[in-house]
Amino acid sequence: MEALPTGPDDRPFLAAFVLTHADKDHCSGFADLLEKATIGELWATPRMWREYLDDGEDVELCEDAKVFHDEVKRRVEAVKKAVAGGDEIALGDRVLVVGYDTDEQKHAYHDLPNEYLLKPGISVTKINGVDYAGRFEAFIHAPFKDDCAAKRNETSLSLQITLTEEGGQDGKVLLFGDLAYETIMKIFQYSEDHDRTQYLEWNLLLAPHHCSKHVMYVREGGKDVLKTDILEAFEHHARDGSVVIASSHPLPATDVDGANPPHKKAADRYKDYFDRFICTMEWPSVEDPSPVVLGVDEHGAQIVEDKVVELSAKSAEAARAAGRKLGRLSEVAAAATAAGRYAGGVVSISETAGMTGAERVQAVIKADRGSDAAPTNAVGFGRER
Repeated sequence: MEALPTGPDDRPFLAAFVLTHADKDHCSGFADLLEKATIGELWATPRMWREYLDDGEDVELCEDAKVFHDEVKRRVEAVKKAVAGGDEIALGDRVLVVGYDTDEQKHAYHDLPNEYLLKPGISVTKINGVDYAGRFEAFIHAPFKDDCAAKRNETSLSLQITLTEEGGQDGKVLLFGDLAYETIMKIFQYSEDHDRTQYLEWNLLLAPHHCSKHVMYVREGGKDVLKTDILEAFEHHARDGSVVIASSHPLPATDVDGANPPHKKAADRYKDYFDRFICTMEWPSVEDPSPVVLGVDEHGAQIVEDKVVELSAKSAEAARAAGRKLGRLSEVAAAATAAGRYAGGVVSISETAGMTGAERVQAVIKADRGSDAAPTNAVGFGRER
Protein backbone atom coordinates (compact mmCIF):
# COMPACT_ATOMS: atom_id res chain seq x y z
CA MET A 1 0.00 0.00 0.00
CA GLU A 2 2.90 2.36 0.68
CA ALA A 3 3.62 2.54 -3.06
CA LEU A 4 0.16 3.89 -3.89
CA PRO A 5 -0.72 7.59 -4.07
CA THR A 6 -3.48 9.02 -1.90
CA GLY A 7 -6.81 9.63 -3.61
CA PRO A 8 -9.46 12.31 -3.00
CA ASP A 9 -10.99 10.12 -0.29
CA ASP A 10 -7.66 10.08 1.62
CA ARG A 11 -7.27 6.35 0.97
CA PRO A 12 -4.52 4.63 -1.02
CA PHE A 13 -5.55 4.83 -4.69
CA LEU A 14 -5.08 2.21 -7.41
CA ALA A 15 -6.18 3.34 -10.87
CA ALA A 16 -7.25 -0.07 -12.21
CA PHE A 17 -7.35 -3.77 -11.34
CA VAL A 18 -7.59 -6.20 -14.28
CA LEU A 19 -8.56 -9.82 -13.56
CA THR A 20 -7.71 -12.21 -16.38
CA HIS A 21 -9.84 -15.00 -14.92
CA ALA A 22 -11.11 -16.16 -11.54
CA ASP A 23 -8.44 -18.65 -10.47
CA LYS A 24 -7.15 -18.15 -6.93
CA ASP A 25 -3.56 -17.51 -8.01
CA HIS A 26 -4.78 -14.53 -10.06
CA CYS A 27 -6.97 -12.83 -7.48
CA SER A 28 -5.67 -13.95 -4.08
CA GLY A 29 -5.61 -10.96 -1.74
CA PHE A 30 -8.23 -8.96 -3.65
CA ALA A 31 -10.59 -8.71 -0.66
CA ASP A 32 -7.79 -7.26 1.47
CA LEU A 33 -6.84 -4.81 -1.30
CA LEU A 34 -10.44 -3.66 -1.71
CA GLU A 35 -10.74 -3.06 2.02
CA LYS A 36 -7.55 -1.03 2.29
CA ALA A 37 -7.51 0.90 -1.02
CA THR A 38 -9.84 2.62 -3.45
CA ILE A 39 -9.69 0.95 -6.88
CA GLY A 40 -10.70 3.35 -9.62
CA GLU A 41 -11.71 0.79 -12.23
CA LEU A 42 -12.21 -2.99 -12.41
CA TRP A 43 -11.88 -5.04 -15.60
CA ALA A 44 -13.78 -8.35 -15.62
CA THR A 45 -14.65 -10.93 -18.28
CA PRO A 46 -18.16 -12.34 -18.89
CA ARG A 47 -16.92 -15.76 -17.76
CA MET A 48 -17.28 -14.52 -14.17
CA TRP A 49 -21.06 -14.51 -14.54
CA ARG A 50 -21.02 -18.04 -15.99
CA GLU A 51 -19.33 -19.21 -12.80
CA TYR A 52 -22.72 -19.01 -11.10
CA LEU A 53 -25.46 -21.45 -12.03
CA ASP A 54 -28.95 -20.15 -12.75
CA ASP A 55 -30.33 -21.98 -9.73
CA GLY A 56 -27.91 -20.17 -7.41
CA GLU A 57 -25.83 -23.21 -6.44
CA ASP A 58 -22.31 -22.52 -5.25
CA VAL A 59 -19.44 -23.00 -7.68
CA GLU A 60 -15.76 -23.62 -7.11
CA LEU A 61 -14.64 -20.06 -6.59
CA CYS A 62 -12.20 -18.94 -3.94
CA GLU A 63 -13.36 -16.28 -1.47
CA ASP A 64 -11.40 -13.53 -3.19
CA ALA A 65 -13.02 -14.35 -6.54
CA LYS A 66 -16.45 -14.18 -4.91
CA VAL A 67 -15.62 -10.80 -3.41
CA PHE A 68 -14.41 -9.61 -6.82
CA HIS A 69 -17.64 -10.73 -8.47
CA ASP A 70 -19.80 -9.10 -5.81
CA GLU A 71 -17.88 -5.86 -6.25
CA VAL A 72 -18.22 -6.00 -10.04
CA LYS A 73 -21.97 -6.58 -9.75
CA ARG A 74 -22.24 -3.62 -7.36
CA ARG A 75 -20.35 -1.42 -9.81
CA VAL A 76 -22.50 -2.49 -12.74
CA GLU A 77 -25.58 -1.26 -10.89
CA ALA A 78 -23.81 1.92 -9.73
CA VAL A 79 -22.75 2.80 -13.29
CA LYS A 80 -26.21 2.17 -14.70
CA LYS A 81 -27.77 4.31 -11.98
CA ALA A 82 -25.31 7.16 -12.56
CA VAL A 83 -25.78 7.08 -16.33
CA ALA A 84 -29.57 7.03 -16.00
CA GLY A 85 -29.42 10.06 -13.70
CA GLY A 86 -26.93 11.95 -15.84
CA ASP A 87 -24.39 11.88 -13.00
CA GLU A 88 -20.62 11.41 -12.94
CA ILE A 89 -19.42 7.92 -12.09
CA ALA A 90 -18.42 8.07 -8.42
CA LEU A 91 -14.86 7.39 -7.30
CA GLY A 92 -14.36 3.63 -7.01
CA ASP A 93 -17.44 2.69 -9.08
CA ARG A 94 -16.05 2.31 -12.59
CA VAL A 95 -16.19 -1.12 -14.27
CA LEU A 96 -15.43 -2.57 -17.71
CA VAL A 97 -16.71 -5.95 -18.93
CA VAL A 98 -14.26 -7.26 -21.52
CA GLY A 99 -15.20 -10.05 -23.93
CA TYR A 100 -18.15 -11.78 -25.55
CA ASP A 101 -20.78 -14.13 -24.16
CA THR A 102 -23.61 -15.80 -26.04
CA ASP A 103 -25.64 -15.54 -22.81
CA GLU A 104 -24.94 -11.84 -22.34
CA GLN A 105 -28.62 -10.84 -22.38
CA LYS A 106 -29.22 -12.97 -19.29
CA HIS A 107 -26.90 -10.85 -17.17
CA ALA A 108 -27.27 -7.36 -15.71
CA TYR A 109 -24.09 -6.04 -17.36
CA HIS A 110 -25.83 -6.35 -20.75
CA ASP A 111 -27.59 -3.04 -20.08
CA LEU A 112 -24.37 -1.09 -19.57
CA PRO A 113 -23.61 1.63 -22.17
CA ASN A 114 -21.32 0.39 -24.95
CA GLU A 115 -18.32 2.30 -23.60
CA TYR A 116 -18.30 -0.09 -20.63
CA LEU A 117 -18.56 -3.23 -22.80
CA LEU A 118 -15.27 -3.91 -24.58
CA LYS A 119 -14.72 -6.58 -27.22
CA PRO A 120 -11.55 -8.20 -28.62
CA GLY A 121 -10.00 -6.40 -31.56
CA ILE A 122 -10.08 -2.88 -30.11
CA SER A 123 -7.58 -0.60 -28.40
CA VAL A 124 -8.14 1.17 -25.09
CA THR A 125 -6.29 4.35 -24.13
CA LYS A 126 -8.34 5.30 -21.09
CA ILE A 127 -7.75 4.26 -17.49
CA ASN A 128 -10.41 5.11 -14.94
CA GLY A 129 -12.03 7.52 -17.40
CA VAL A 130 -8.82 9.50 -18.12
CA ASP A 131 -7.50 9.35 -21.70
CA TYR A 132 -3.75 8.66 -22.01
CA ALA A 133 -3.56 8.36 -25.80
CA GLY A 134 0.06 8.56 -26.87
CA ARG A 135 1.27 7.30 -23.50
CA PHE A 136 -0.79 4.16 -22.83
CA GLU A 137 -2.58 1.67 -25.08
CA ALA A 138 -4.10 -1.73 -24.34
CA PHE A 139 -5.08 -3.88 -27.33
CA ILE A 140 -7.56 -6.63 -26.45
CA HIS A 141 -6.80 -9.99 -28.08
CA ALA A 142 -9.11 -12.35 -26.17
CA PRO A 143 -11.32 -13.92 -24.85
CA PHE A 144 -13.01 -15.02 -28.09
CA LYS A 145 -16.74 -15.50 -28.45
CA ASP A 146 -16.23 -19.18 -29.34
CA ASP A 147 -14.50 -19.75 -25.99
CA CYS A 148 -17.07 -18.08 -23.73
CA ALA A 149 -18.20 -21.41 -22.25
CA ALA A 150 -14.76 -23.02 -22.27
CA LYS A 151 -12.72 -23.98 -19.23
CA ARG A 152 -11.76 -21.01 -17.09
CA ASN A 153 -8.13 -20.82 -18.24
CA GLU A 154 -9.16 -20.64 -21.90
CA THR A 155 -11.32 -17.58 -21.21
CA SER A 156 -8.34 -15.59 -19.92
CA LEU A 157 -8.18 -11.93 -20.84
CA SER A 158 -5.26 -11.41 -23.25
CA LEU A 159 -3.71 -7.99 -23.90
CA GLN A 160 -0.82 -6.19 -25.52
CA ILE A 161 0.13 -3.19 -23.36
CA THR A 162 2.14 -0.32 -24.87
CA LEU A 163 3.76 2.35 -22.68
CA THR A 164 5.31 5.36 -24.44
CA GLU A 165 7.73 7.82 -22.84
CA GLU A 166 7.78 11.53 -23.62
CA GLY A 167 10.43 11.21 -26.33
CA GLY A 168 8.28 8.75 -28.27
CA GLN A 169 10.13 5.56 -27.36
CA ASP A 170 7.79 2.77 -26.35
CA GLY A 171 7.76 -0.62 -24.67
CA LYS A 172 5.32 -3.44 -25.41
CA VAL A 173 4.19 -6.26 -23.13
CA LEU A 174 2.27 -9.37 -24.24
CA LEU A 175 -0.03 -10.94 -21.64
CA PHE A 176 -1.88 -14.20 -22.31
CA GLY A 177 -3.14 -15.12 -18.85
CA ASP A 178 -3.43 -18.89 -18.55
CA LEU A 179 -4.17 -19.60 -22.21
CA ALA A 180 -2.76 -22.76 -23.77
CA TYR A 181 -1.40 -23.61 -27.22
CA GLU A 182 -4.55 -23.64 -29.38
CA THR A 183 -6.01 -20.33 -28.18
CA ILE A 184 -2.69 -18.48 -28.35
CA MET A 185 -2.13 -19.72 -31.90
CA LYS A 186 -5.64 -18.50 -32.74
CA ILE A 187 -4.62 -15.03 -31.51
CA PHE A 188 -1.51 -15.01 -33.69
CA GLN A 189 -3.33 -16.32 -36.76
CA TYR A 190 -6.27 -13.93 -36.38
CA SER A 191 -4.08 -10.86 -35.90
CA GLU A 192 -1.84 -11.79 -38.82
CA ASP A 193 -4.83 -12.48 -41.10
CA HIS A 194 -6.33 -9.07 -40.20
CA ASP A 195 -3.08 -7.08 -40.64
CA ARG A 196 -2.72 -6.36 -36.93
CA THR A 197 0.80 -7.62 -36.47
CA GLN A 198 1.79 -4.42 -34.64
CA TYR A 199 -0.32 -5.72 -31.76
CA LEU A 200 1.76 -8.90 -31.56
CA GLU A 201 5.10 -7.14 -31.03
CA TRP A 202 6.70 -7.42 -27.63
CA ASN A 203 9.64 -6.37 -25.52
CA LEU A 204 8.43 -8.40 -22.58
CA LEU A 205 6.46 -11.63 -22.82
CA LEU A 206 4.89 -12.91 -19.62
CA ALA A 207 5.21 -16.66 -20.15
CA PRO A 208 1.60 -17.90 -20.43
CA HIS A 209 0.19 -19.92 -17.55
CA HIS A 210 3.22 -19.37 -15.32
CA CYS A 211 5.63 -21.14 -17.71
CA SER A 212 3.35 -24.10 -18.40
CA LYS A 213 4.47 -26.76 -20.88
CA HIS A 214 0.94 -26.77 -22.32
CA VAL A 215 1.77 -23.55 -24.17
CA MET A 216 4.10 -25.38 -26.57
CA TYR A 217 3.50 -29.09 -25.91
CA VAL A 218 0.34 -30.94 -26.98
CA ARG A 219 -0.52 -34.42 -25.77
CA GLU A 220 -0.59 -36.84 -28.71
CA GLY A 221 -0.50 -40.62 -28.44
CA GLY A 222 0.24 -40.44 -24.73
CA LYS A 223 3.29 -38.23 -25.26
CA ASP A 224 4.08 -34.51 -25.07
CA VAL A 225 4.71 -33.34 -28.63
CA LEU A 226 6.52 -30.04 -29.09
CA LYS A 227 4.78 -27.51 -31.36
CA THR A 228 7.55 -25.26 -32.58
CA ASP A 229 5.16 -23.04 -34.54
CA ILE A 230 4.13 -21.16 -31.39
CA LEU A 231 7.76 -20.59 -30.38
CA GLU A 232 8.46 -19.37 -33.91
CA ALA A 233 5.48 -17.02 -33.66
CA PHE A 234 6.79 -15.60 -30.37
CA GLU A 235 10.22 -15.23 -31.96
CA HIS A 236 8.93 -13.60 -35.14
CA HIS A 237 7.19 -10.81 -33.25
CA ALA A 238 9.87 -10.26 -30.59
CA ARG A 239 11.75 -6.96 -30.61
CA ASP A 240 15.50 -6.69 -30.12
CA GLY A 241 16.50 -7.34 -26.53
CA SER A 242 13.19 -8.95 -25.63
CA VAL A 243 12.80 -10.79 -22.33
CA VAL A 244 10.57 -13.72 -21.35
CA ILE A 245 9.43 -13.58 -17.74
CA ALA A 246 7.86 -16.48 -15.86
CA SER A 247 5.68 -15.31 -12.99
CA SER A 248 6.15 -18.45 -10.96
CA HIS A 249 7.82 -20.36 -8.18
CA PRO A 250 11.48 -21.30 -8.77
CA LEU A 251 11.92 -23.71 -11.66
CA PRO A 252 12.09 -27.41 -10.72
CA ALA A 253 15.26 -29.38 -11.38
CA THR A 254 13.14 -31.92 -13.25
CA ASP A 255 9.51 -32.09 -14.27
CA VAL A 256 7.13 -34.48 -12.53
CA ASP A 257 4.05 -35.84 -14.31
CA GLY A 258 0.91 -34.04 -13.19
CA ALA A 259 2.79 -31.23 -11.43
CA ASN A 260 1.53 -27.67 -11.80
CA PRO A 261 3.68 -25.10 -13.62
CA PRO A 262 6.33 -23.88 -13.80
CA HIS A 263 7.64 -26.67 -16.01
CA LYS A 264 11.36 -26.99 -16.68
CA LYS A 265 10.83 -28.20 -20.23
CA ALA A 266 8.88 -25.03 -21.05
CA ALA A 267 11.60 -22.82 -19.55
CA ASP A 268 14.22 -24.72 -21.53
CA ARG A 269 12.36 -24.07 -24.79
CA TYR A 270 12.11 -20.33 -24.05
CA LYS A 271 15.84 -20.30 -23.37
CA ASP A 272 16.46 -22.09 -26.68
CA TYR A 273 14.69 -19.32 -28.61
CA PHE A 274 15.40 -16.17 -26.58
CA ASP A 275 18.51 -14.60 -25.10
CA ARG A 276 16.96 -13.78 -21.76
CA PHE A 277 14.57 -15.64 -19.48
CA ILE A 278 13.72 -14.51 -15.95
CA CYS A 279 11.77 -16.35 -13.26
CA THR A 280 10.26 -13.89 -10.78
CA MET A 281 11.05 -15.98 -7.71
CA GLU A 282 14.66 -16.41 -8.85
CA TRP A 283 15.26 -12.69 -9.56
CA PRO A 284 17.91 -11.68 -8.78
CA SER A 285 18.34 -14.78 -6.61
CA VAL A 286 16.23 -17.54 -5.07
CA GLU A 287 17.46 -16.52 -1.62
CA ASP A 288 16.50 -12.85 -2.01
CA PRO A 289 13.89 -12.34 -4.76
CA SER A 290 13.03 -8.78 -5.77
CA PRO A 291 10.34 -7.33 -8.08
CA VAL A 292 11.14 -7.40 -11.80
CA VAL A 293 10.70 -3.82 -13.02
CA LEU A 294 10.27 -2.81 -16.67
CA GLY A 295 11.28 0.74 -17.57
CA VAL A 296 11.00 2.70 -20.82
CA ASP A 297 13.50 5.45 -21.67
CA GLU A 298 15.19 6.78 -24.81
CA HIS A 299 16.96 3.41 -25.19
CA GLY A 300 13.66 1.54 -25.26
CA ALA A 301 12.03 -0.91 -22.86
CA GLN A 302 14.44 -2.59 -20.47
CA ILE A 303 14.53 -4.44 -17.18
CA VAL A 304 15.56 -1.90 -14.53
CA GLU A 305 18.81 -3.22 -13.09
CA ASP A 306 22.24 -1.81 -12.27
CA LYS A 307 23.58 -1.47 -15.80
CA VAL A 308 20.32 0.01 -17.07
CA VAL A 309 20.13 2.53 -14.23
CA GLU A 310 23.72 3.60 -14.91
CA LEU A 311 23.15 3.87 -18.69
CA SER A 312 19.97 5.86 -18.19
CA ALA A 313 21.79 8.15 -15.77
CA LYS A 314 24.49 8.84 -18.38
CA SER A 315 21.77 9.64 -20.91
CA ALA A 316 20.30 12.08 -18.42
CA GLU A 317 23.64 13.85 -18.08
CA ALA A 318 23.95 14.11 -21.87
CA ALA A 319 20.38 15.38 -22.18
CA ARG A 320 20.97 18.06 -19.56
CA ALA A 321 24.17 19.18 -21.29
CA ALA A 322 22.29 19.47 -24.59
CA GLY A 323 19.35 21.26 -23.01
CA ARG A 324 16.95 18.42 -23.81
CA LYS A 325 14.06 17.34 -21.61
CA LEU A 326 14.61 14.17 -19.58
CA GLY A 327 12.22 11.27 -19.41
CA ARG A 328 11.04 10.28 -15.92
CA LEU A 329 13.12 7.09 -15.84
CA SER A 330 16.27 9.01 -16.75
CA GLU A 331 15.59 11.58 -14.04
CA VAL A 332 15.14 8.95 -11.35
CA ALA A 333 18.07 6.86 -12.62
CA ALA A 334 20.35 9.88 -12.51
CA ALA A 335 19.36 10.49 -8.90
CA ALA A 336 19.78 6.82 -8.04
CA THR A 337 23.41 6.87 -9.13
CA ALA A 338 24.33 10.23 -7.60
CA ALA A 339 25.52 10.82 -4.04
CA GLY A 340 24.17 13.74 -2.07
CA ARG A 341 20.92 15.65 -1.91
CA TYR A 342 17.97 14.94 -4.20
CA ALA A 343 14.74 16.92 -3.97
CA GLY A 344 14.85 17.19 -0.19
CA GLY A 345 15.99 13.63 0.47
CA VAL A 346 19.50 12.27 0.87
CA VAL A 347 20.62 9.02 -0.74
CA SER A 348 24.33 8.27 -0.76
CA ILE A 349 26.24 5.78 -2.81
CA SER A 350 27.10 3.88 0.38
CA GLU A 351 23.42 3.59 1.28
CA THR A 352 22.58 2.04 -2.08
CA ALA A 353 25.56 -0.32 -2.17
CA GLY A 354 24.42 -3.89 -2.66
CA MET A 355 20.99 -2.88 -3.93
CA THR A 356 19.65 -3.93 -7.33
CA GLY A 357 18.98 -1.19 -9.85
CA ALA A 358 15.27 -1.30 -9.13
CA GLU A 359 15.87 -1.12 -5.38
CA ARG A 360 18.12 1.91 -5.83
CA VAL A 361 15.41 3.65 -7.84
CA GLN A 362 12.90 2.86 -5.10
CA ALA A 363 15.28 4.26 -2.47
CA VAL A 364 15.54 7.54 -4.35
CA ILE A 365 11.78 7.81 -4.74
CA LYS A 366 11.39 7.23 -1.00
CA ALA A 367 13.99 9.91 -0.27
CA ASP A 368 12.22 12.26 -2.65
CA ARG A 369 9.05 11.90 -0.59
CA GLY A 370 10.90 12.60 2.62
CA SER A 371 9.27 9.66 4.41
CA ASP A 372 7.89 6.17 3.92
CA ALA A 373 4.39 7.60 3.56
CA ALA A 374 2.57 7.49 0.23
CA PRO A 375 2.63 10.72 -1.82
CA THR A 376 -0.11 13.20 -0.97
CA ASN A 377 -0.88 13.92 -4.64
CA ALA A 378 -2.00 11.18 -7.01
CA VAL A 379 0.40 10.84 -9.94
CA GLY A 380 0.83 8.55 -12.93
CA PHE A 381 -1.87 6.67 -14.81
CA GLY A 382 -5.46 6.81 -13.64
CA ARG A 383 -5.67 10.36 -12.28
CA GLU A 384 -4.81 13.77 -13.61
CA ARG A 385 -1.49 15.16 -12.39
